[in-house]
Amino acid sequence: MRIGILNSGGDCPGLNAVIHGVVGAAHNLGWEVVGFRDGFEGLLPPGDYMMLDPSRTVGIMKLGGTILGTTNKGHFVAKVGEGNVAEVPKEIVEKAKNTLRHLEIGALIVVGGDGSLTTGLQLYNMGVPVIGVPKTIDNDIQATAMTFGFDSACHAVVDALDRLHTTAESHKRVIVLEVMGRHAGWIALYGGMAGGADVILLPEIPFQMDHVADAIRQRDARGLHSTLVVVAEGARIESGELLKKENVGGKGEDRLGGIGDHVAKKIEAMTGKETRACTLGHLQRGGAPTALDRILGVRFGAKAVHLIEEGKFGRMVSYQHYQVGDVSIEEAVNQLRLVQPESEIIRAGRSIGICFGDRQVGRD
Repeated sequence: MRIGILNSGGDCPGLNAVIHGVVGAAHNLGWEVVGFRDGFEGLLPPGDYMMLDPSRTVGIMKLGGTILGTTNKGHFVAKVGEGNVAEVPKEIVEKAKNTLRHLEIGALIVVGGDGSLTTGLQLYNMGVPVIGVPKTIDNDIQATAMTFGFDSACHAVVDALDRLHTTAESHKRVIVLEVMGRHAGWIALYGGMAGGADVILLPEIPFQMDHVADAIRQRDARGLHSTLVVVAEGARIESGELLKKENVGGKGEDRLGGIGDHVAKKIEAMTGKETRACTLGHLQRGGAPTALDRILGVRFGAKAVHLIEEGKFGRMVSYQHYQVGDVSIEEAVNQLRLVQPESEIIRAGRSIGICFGDRQVGRD
């Protein structure tokens, strides 16, 4: 049997581990693996692909990015903005199906986030045997408890905060760190807590600058003259507005950015304290994956091959209760896993004095 694999959407630490898992498990079954370059675009005739075998994938687990390349643009973009989904034109899908038939591909593994899996679902509904593998550093897919790349992104946040602590303390400054997290604040929450942030602002918890400024004043009164603030890019200002770097006009998700600078300016104006802002940006996507992300990626890749062996198409690999299983792609897409404001981890953060900007510090 010959199977295909592609990565689509943003890059993510652990993608190469998935490829390694797929190739290893397929080789064990005597199957061939075709890797399509640059996401779904590689499916367009005549096809842009490479043959993958263990000799091509040895040693790739430690590498960031993906040896296949990826894209979040092109003919197959199905996500057109917040909460909106568009179908890929049927003639484009038919071209992809022709490529798969020509190459005698018996099943296609789609590694991607919500938008890419939506495209994969459309291909499945039009007759392509598809298996989905969830990929997002935001860790915001409801149908899986964890996605590979999230742990690596959190490590990047922690490393940045460790460095910012020293300069903030030296100058008695407030430093605001803007991190990724469009709809869900998991990176800000986990990275912020692990890195010792004093204020964490999330998309799920509306915040007021008065409470943030009050928390900083309270720290000053206790002799703590430096403060670290972590804010997710999708956190909304008090008017409820999302700050955007670029409006793409219906050609995909708008590029978010600017909330860190906004919060920093407000803090300086309200407290009189010198305040600086940093945006971590794509540093969260780059670099070698952590051990956890490598293991999870390999397990996801192997499970995808096992699902093909069992003929369970239209399914997505899922991690729940420390086990890798599967769920329906249709059930998985467009179901975001968000931080719950009254969850145990938020309560733990409040109890150690972290300000989430929705109330005065110390009040439950």
